[in-house]
Amino acid sequence: MPPPVRVFARQYAEMALAMLLGMAVLYPQWLLATSGIPHDGWVMRPEVDSLVMATAMSVPMVAWMLHRGHGARLTLEMCLSAYAGFVVLFPLYWSGALDDMGLMMAGHVLMPFFAL
Repeated sequence: MPPPVRVFARQYAEMALAMLLGMAVLYPQWLLATSGIPHDGWVMRPEVDSLVMATAMSVPMVAWMLHRGHGARLTLEMCLSAYAGFVVLFPLYWSGALDDMGLMMAGHVLMPFFAL
């Protein structure tokens, strides 16, 4: 594998691992904090949930990117890609073309494309 491809693959894997860590550690804290809220409350809406999930993934990713010496601009771009994967799908969700699970699944699939 050529060195630039190897570097890209390693950094991509590191960020994916950091994001998975955030989903495993931070997102359950959100679920615990909102466990007593009625299911019809605004906090329980899929849009809010997807943005909270993007935040949970972004926090450890930012920490890792800064640790690895990436600049603020690149770090911000990666965070925005985590949110963009979901936000661009909101109109499809609101129109009924996507259900709750479709929003979550498609948002996760789109994230890497916004990072390129």
